[in-house]
Amino acid sequence: MAFSMNARGSRGRYRPLAEINVTPLVDVMLVLLIIFMVTAPLMTSGVSVDLPKTNAAPLNNDSEPLTVSINAAGKIFLQDQETDIGEIVPKLQAIAQNNPDRRIFVRGDKDLAYGRIMEVMGTITQGGFNKVALLAEQTATQRTQTPNVPSGLSGQPTGQPRPASRPPGNARPKSG
Repeated sequence: MAFSMNARGSRGRYRPLAEINVTPLVDVMLVLLIIFMVTAPLMTSGVSVDLPKTNAAPLNNDSEPLTVSINAAGKIFLQDQETDIGEIVPKLQAIAQNNPDRRIFVRGDKDLAYGRIMEVMGTITQGGFNKVALLAEQTATQRTQTPNVPSGLSGQPTGQPRPASRPPGNARPKSG
């Protein structure tokens, strides 16, 4: 054992306790966790845009995309800075370092005219960017329900009936 019991005179003495008190550390970590949980949603793009709803599944995020936002007044913002439509392509090329495969998300207010959003998207694609996509806010039912689709099936969620024109399982009708 690490210590010895001495019968004489050891009752009145206290030995130093060699344990680390982790309670303050846990308290600090919990406070930091709460702070990060509260501030993380606030770190999104600072332009207020009321996005339309959709049932489409979200895309995989493998790199940080550039965000072009168009507010209800029709003003264009690259990330958080207001810009003119003529300046958007040179700024995007400078940020993306002339990478045409850099993802660019276009966020347009749902009350904005469709033509204005298409004008901005057309300008970006004419600038040579290949991956330009519109963003939409997911509906509440899409966020709560994620269909469990096994690999190899054609996208029909499990538990839902298949179309009558297709045999069940992975079998495909023979052609010819």
